[in-house]
Amino acid sequence: MAQDVANVARRVNEAVEEGKDHLDLSHCKLISFPDGVFKVLRTVTENIQSMTLADNELKALTNKFFSTFVQLRELDLQGNVLSKLPDAVGGMEHLTSIDLSRNKLKSFPESLTEIRTLESINLESNEITDVPLEKLSLMPALKTVNLRSNPLQGQFPDASNLSFELLIDP
Repeated sequence: MAQDVANVARRVNEAVEEGKDHLDLSHCKLISFPDGVFKVLRTVTENIQSMTLADNELKALTNKFFSTFVQLRELDLQGNVLSKLPDAVGGMEHLTSIDLSRNKLKSFPESLTEIRTLESINLESNEITDVPLEKLSLMPALKTVNLRSNPLQGQFPDASNLSFELLIDP
């Protein structure tokens, strides 16, 4: 446990000291985003363009996370145990890519459809049964939605009629 805390502290301090635009906190056994990280990063949050929180044990992210890191362009949350996202994710006005694969999402996080800059949504290997295709079709920058390995229900329209690439199991 102490080694994991030290690992997080080292990575955060490196990002601050070196003025990095990427913060990698993957494989740190995090169950939540540490409050202390907000304090350490408060002077450089606008520099962080991408963040990796992959392969942790995150159960939830707070509105504070999304309202603090509004400048993120890429967010990698794959391999956690997230069951939902807070509505504040919809305010991520610069986000172009989000990876939520291998989580525990039971429904499509519809607040993602509010992000006009979003180009790629990866929701592979979750527990999603329904997809808001109409809302997704209204997203101006959207290029790809990966929903492979989900227990999707219902019929899907011909992919050629969609304005984005929808990846689903045959």
